[in-house]
Amino acid sequence: MEHVECLIIGSGPAGYTAAIYAARADMKPVVYEGLQPGGQLTITTEVENYPGFPHGVQGPEMMNMFREQAVRLGADVRYGIVTKVEFTNGGPQKVWVDDKHEIMADAVIISTGASAKWLGIPSEQRLNGSGVSACAVCDGFFYRGQDVAIVGAGDTACEEATYLSKICNKVYMIVRRDEFRASKAMQHRVLNTKNIEVLFNSETDEILGEKGVEAVRVKNNKSGETAEYPIKGFFVAIGHQPNTDIFKPYLAMDEQGYIITKAGSSYTNVEGVFCAGDAQDKIYRQAVTAAGSGCMAALDAERWLGAKQAVQTA
Repeated sequence: MEHVECLIIGSGPAGYTAAIYAARADMKPVVYEGLQPGGQLTITTEVENYPGFPHGVQGPEMMNMFREQAVRLGADVRYGIVTKVEFTNGGPQKVWVDDKHEIMADAVIISTGASAKWLGIPSEQRLNGSGVSACAVCDGFFYRGQDVAIVGAGDTACEEATYLSKICNKVYMIVRRDEFRASKAMQHRVLNTKNIEVLFNSETDEILGEKGVEAVRVKNNKSGETAEYPIKGFFVAIGHQPNTDIFKPYLAMDEQGYIITKAGSSYTNVEGVFCAGDAQDKIYRQAVTAAGSGCMAALDAERWLGAKQAVQTA
């Protein structure tokens, strides 16, 4: 069995930033990158809203920079998937990697992120990053002055449709039922925005285009009729799924599976276990906020370990 002082589960902006801070604090962090090393940014093309990159940067390139910095400072970054955990208050925490390698960790930082929910049509995945996106706030800027479509009926979809309406020429909002799931306030905002056209009782039949999005074919699920709308950007806003299933027996979560952290910190309900990034943030979900929470988690873990060691040596 391997023993480590600080184990970071997951990568991306939160995990790599936690590793950078933990390494500088001489916590000798071990990072397991998970199923998608680098997180969701590795399937993102140009990132223009992260400070310090005035000309933008490709998502995979930025995550490589984060990783290289963590490694240079002393983090032990490994490829592997955490498949089982046993958490106890105060620890040490037990973690299994790939069902076989057992680790005892004094402190654990969870940064497993969340995965966007997709419609499941082939053209959606084929054009992902070439006009198809699951984040209007991240990628809407690239379609300013153009026509776009967004799928969804909840508060997030309405909020993103409103955001797109400010920078795009026309926004088609594809809603499966004959009503929204969003709050009344958000519904009113959408319905009172002139350049948003809501297509009720509608489903995405196909996203059209070879190298990029050129149009969307929409099917009316009442009449069966289809119509094509020329667009350049297609946004999916039907929710995210936090990657937290293996932690459910131990950590407090909300009804969607997001890990609950104590206000203003990364502390979970288990002493010695911390959480950063999109696994606990369902509101902002930005690279810069994930990185900031990774910093918080490393600082919280360092202080917690310091206090624990002080008690043990007293």
